[in-house]
Amino acid sequence: MTAFLAWVDAFTGPDCRGNPAGVCLPEEPLEAARMQALATELGISETAFVTPAGDGAYDLRWFSPATEIDLCGHATLAAAHTMRALEEVDGTAPVTFHTRSGALVARFDAGRIVLDFPVAPITETPLPDALKGEWDEGAVRGAGATAFFTVVTLDSAAAVRRYQPDLTALAQAGSRAVIITAAADSGSGADYVLRVFGPNVGIDEDPATGSAQCALGPYWAAGLGRPELVAHQASHRGAVLYVRPDGDRVHIGGDALTVFTGHLGEP
Repeated sequence: MTAFLAWVDAFTGPDCRGNPAGVCLPEEPLEAARMQALATELGISETAFVTPAGDGAYDLRWFSPATEIDLCGHATLAAAHTMRALEEVDGTAPVTFHTRSGALVARFDAGRIVLDFPVAPITETPLPDALKGEWDEGAVRGAGATAFFTVVTLDSAAAVRRYQPDLTALAQAGSRAVIITAAADSGSGADYVLRVFGPNVGIDEDPATGSAQCALGPYWAAGLGRPELVAHQASHRGAVLYVRPDGDRVHIGGDALTVFTGHLGEP
């Protein structure tokens, strides 16, 4: 059995290379061990596996180099981009993916892809003990948690950018991944900035994280009083995400670029 395989950069932008994702469209569903082995071999943040669901929708699973992931934004965007490029979908009607996080919809809006994801509310918590001392005194404005992330709000975009991660401390924060975030600088073209670290899922620093906006979109919309926001992910590759909270959903838009395509043969 062969499978189509694409390498796609998601959430790209001016001077931003976004986050690489693998997109695999096998002729038949693969065993979980085979999907994990391929994701580990590719070694990028996530690899998406897409198969027809038989109802006009598609089954979608995501694997990091270390584990299966419950929700991934950039690989979902990459999957929708690839399916449109292959004309598996026509690029006019939305496409529905059945996932471990329920039904997720991607729509095509003047070239940009917009994802419809569930809100992930942030519960205020003390800063985890493992992270105390990671930032200068007074730099931490607040801390919280979702089911997946520890979230730390800092006092400036500069503090987010200059942070030198202690991966051991981040891994001991009590969550699968850690977000640090702050309001963006005036005139930067963004409303907020973020970085995401996931040593517990095999990703030291994620270049672009769509799922993080499920938490940060509502948080910053309330904090800044803006219904639509632009997020800059201040990773080494950089990323641009367009975010609009809508009740219990968050719409996350971005652009994508295919780097290369090929076919996966039998092992």
